[in-house]
Amino acid sequence: MAKQPTPTVTAEDVARVVRRDFPAERIAEVFTILDEYGTERWHSEAPRVRLAALKLAAGSIEQLRNEIETAKRDYRDVLAWAEYPEYSKDMPHIHEQRSEDERQRIMDADLSQYQDWFRR
Repeated sequence: MAKQPTPTVTAEDVARVVRRDFPAERIAEVFTILDEYGTERWHSEAPRVRLAALKLAAGSIEQLRNEIETAKRDYRDVLAWAEYPEYSKDMPHIHEQRSEDERQRIMDADLSQYQDWFRR
């Protein structure tokens, strides 16, 4: 059975993407928004979730606020759509409707799109 890859993310990765995706005069504001996630004990994997929120925000501060609010309720929603967008579209019936080879192809495509975005 195929297993979805899980990115390893550091605070330095988050900082690099913030500087890449937002204008210099808004960077402090972006970090303030990002810092809202990770304050509670159930807020898992803060750098990974913050990076996922940045990906989904696509340079929009308003969308970043929305993604962080979503993550504060259930971080898995942000991770799923940022890291596994095609796989998430087929949930919850992907195992019934897709062969293992098809699921693997989707996971590979999701990983590729995530890496392309991350490496920009």
